[in-house]
Amino acid sequence: MTDVNSAAAGIPDDDPTRSLTVANPDDPATSYISLAGGTYAILVTGQQTNGQYCLIDMRVPDGGGPPPHRHDFEEMFTILEGEIEFTFRDEKRSVPAGSTVNIPANAPHNFRNVSGAPARMLCMCTPAGQDEYFMRVGDEVASRDAPPPQLTDGEKAERRQRAAELAPGYRTEML
Repeated sequence: MTDVNSAAAGIPDDDPTRSLTVANPDDPATSYISLAGGTYAILVTGQQTNGQYCLIDMRVPDGGGPPPHRHDFEEMFTILEGEIEFTFRDEKRSVPAGSTVNIPANAPHNFRNVSGAPARMLCMCTPAGQDEYFMRVGDEVASRDAPPPQLTDGEKAERRQRAAELAPGYRTEML
């Protein structure tokens, strides 16, 4: 049995330079990114968590989702609305609202909304970094309901190339 006083002695002092973070997807200060066919609201950044994790509110239209990839960090999704099909190590699984999915580090995966209706999920990555990657490869939009930019074929190719080039710096491999 652990002595409570000795366990507490190993906990560092509070860092008063860090502040409480309250995330609201409707807050005008929220950054919204058009990416992989959806709109991602960056709710909690790695900067706010001292690099521990980030939290992203993903609105995924029917047909939306990223290509197959993998990371060397954990990724967890909680489905809030709709249904998302996850492909994990080449196995497909449909996941309904109310469910949580954890993707282990290094495992090949992707997701796609094939439900015929919009879906929404929260994505937590630990440690943080995916928030910065999304900000660098996506297109910022004005709100969570703003339409995605109308990109030319050349602009779409440029975004895919940028995503692939930046991926290794964010501990991600596109497959």
